[in-house]
Amino acid sequence: MKFSVACIFLLVSCFAVAQPNAAVRPKIGVTLSGGGAKGLAHIGILKAIDSAGLNIDYITGTSMGSIIGSLYAVGYSADSIEKIARVIDWDLLLSNQSSLRSIFMEEKDEYSKYVIELPWVNHRFRLPSGVLQGQELWLKFSELFFPVYNQKDFSRFSVPFRCIGTDVGTGEAVVMQEGEIISAIRSSMAIPSVFTAVDFNGRKLIDGGLVRNFPVKDVKEMGADFVIGSNVATGLMPSEKVRNALQILLQVAFFREAEDNKKEVAQCDIYVPFKMEKYSMGSFGDSKELMELGLEEGRKLYPRFKHIADSLNAIYGPQPPRPDRLPQVHGVVISSYEVHGVERTSAEFFIHTMNFETNKFYTARILANMVRQAYGTRYYSRVTYSLVPQPDGTSRIIFDVTEYPLTFAKLGLHYNRFTGVGLIANLTARNFFLTNSRSLVSVNIGETFRIRGEHLQYLGRLKNVAAILETQYDNFDIGTYTESKQDGLYNLNFFKFGGKVQFSAKRTFTIGGGGRFEWVKYSPKISTELEFKGSKKFFTPFVYMNHNSLDKNIYPKRGIKLDVEAGWVAPQNSRVRFYENGLEVPPELIPISDKSFYRTSVNLESYTPLSKRSTFLFNVQGGANFNYGDNVLNEFVIGGLTKTFRNQITFAGLPEGAEYSSSALAVQGGLRVQAFNNTYLIGRANVLVNNFVKETGYLTTRDFFSGYSVTFAYNFALGPLEISAMYCDQTRKIQSYVNLGIPF
Repeated sequence: MKFSVACIFLLVSCFAVAQPNAAVRPKIGVTLSGGGAKGLAHIGILKAIDSAGLNIDYITGTSMGSIIGSLYAVGYSADSIEKIARVIDWDLLLSNQSSLRSIFMEEKDEYSKYVIELPWVNHRFRLPSGVLQGQELWLKFSELFFPVYNQKDFSRFSVPFRCIGTDVGTGEAVVMQEGEIISAIRSSMAIPSVFTAVDFNGRKLIDGGLVRNFPVKDVKEMGADFVIGSNVATGLMPSEKVRNALQILLQVAFFREAEDNKKEVAQCDIYVPFKMEKYSMGSFGDSKELMELGLEEGRKLYPRFKHIADSLNAIYGPQPPRPDRLPQVHGVVISSYEVHGVERTSAEFFIHTMNFETNKFYTARILANMVRQAYGTRYYSRVTYSLVPQPDGTSRIIFDVTEYPLTFAKLGLHYNRFTGVGLIANLTARNFFLTNSRSLVSVNIGETFRIRGEHLQYLGRLKNVAAILETQYDNFDIGTYTESKQDGLYNLNFFKFGGKVQFSAKRTFTIGGGGRFEWVKYSPKISTELEFKGSKKFFTPFVYMNHNSLDKNIYPKRGIKLDVEAGWVAPQNSRVRFYENGLEVPPELIPISDKSFYRTSVNLESYTPLSKRSTFLFNVQGGANFNYGDNVLNEFVIGGLTKTFRNQITFAGLPEGAEYSSSALAVQGGLRVQAFNNTYLIGRANVLVNNFVKETGYLTTRDFFSGYSVTFAYNFALGPLEISAMYCDQTRKIQSYVNLGIPF
């Protein structure tokens, strides 16, 4: 209390000496340091300032401090900023991924599937840069700062604002006070080797924390007489804690800033240091704890802030309450546009993928979703926009586009007990044969050999019609089981070639139809008492419907995925022989039918968040062959925890190939709990009903199964690692199951 009184007395005295005839209220400035995730603690200080009724006249910030500070400057209250920070998906914002919901239906299965993606640039494959484009971060900023889209002078915000960047060419501090606010704060937080540099007003800028992480000097230059400084930076790390190349790079980069920080601290009237040694710049998984630290510190400071506010009001009179500081802008009419950066595609293609039209009313959310639509084509690595007010009250929108290279080589790794170890290599090229197309070849090299090719051609103005040609060949071994004990082994060869046309009404739904030719061949490798050998060829016209509203491919938190197909298997060409104890059974004793039959299949996955760390899982898989009695080689194959091959129905409790059925329905429920970052515990229970249409003439299968599994999962650089134990009530066997990576 004494300190606050002394500060006010000194402030008023100094001001009176400087201007003896003027009763001008002293100006209060706030400076917020950089510090990555730790900067979330600044919110607690601003909340205390708001609660005390202390009006801020100027604000400066660097990096995360520039984000929090700019939101406050344009008119968001500290309480609103806290609510925003608590609901943000930091994992999504601080990645090079977008929500799966924004990706074209045709692209979803391949999205984020591979561990390594190498672009073809300047006649060679280039190693990935590892830096973040921050597409979702740009879009989130675009929504938050939409109310001030027409204000390019930061001094005209509700609270005048400046932030700091570093010129990558000269190493000089750049004080940003006019231009595009989104570009300014994105520049200020562009940590080298983490985020890409940003072009701002003709200069290429990176994180301002390299030269001035705590810009007290700048808030005083704006006119602040009294400065409150909140500093979450912990300074340089002790040498014994610098253990890797990135830490060394950051340590060297911040040498200069460490010296500058000493000068800046000395200029604060109230200095708020935070002790956060156990947190790092990337501790966004601890965002709740970091905000609580700030709120706790704010509660301690509240009496001082309140005393300052009351003292100023007593001396200069109470200030009138501020009106709603955030401008109310619901949307704009866009009358024209520009597209910068398109070379491999065209402005027309870009505009059409968004279904953008001029002279229409657009809100921030609509524009963000339209940008996501363009990004979802996978032609663009970053899409940003700015709005320029026009004399007639409309706006001109300027899109800045960064295109992906047209060709990528991709690598993944997969292992489970069924397929063994496999390296998955993929080559994807766009516009290779025709414009607006994607062609790919994927091959699984290892204990199992698989290869797949696909050509996808987008059609129509909105690119929501696609024609697809696809082919695949598989060669792997599959076991046969008696009472869950493996007693035989078959080599399976499978080939298909087909085409289809589909219409996607939106990014989550598509319908289509097509036809495919298939060839299946089984050859025994480990003989059993009764076995078969042979092949079938057949053609299947089909129709299908797909819905996918999952938020991501790996461990989604919410959404539904539904795949339904109905087809007619035309008369077949069979060459199948049965053997008993090594001797061929006469064909007339076990006749094989080649007649046609109808076939349906369904797969439903549902994910419902129960809390921030728990998700309810629900899955229905099924299929039925109608009029199938004397057919063979087209049964549904039951077992395993990972969907890997044709006609498979996964079931917790049985290994792959444990049962075969011409009609089966499996229903599964489960709970996934995130124990730690990237670490999960998953429990599942399921039931299986077989033979509800007609039992096949050659295979005997129980009508009912029930089973369970418990899984420890860790999602790391090579993909998800899952170690499971599963149990089936009917076989009374406990079995282990290991899966690494995403299957072919």
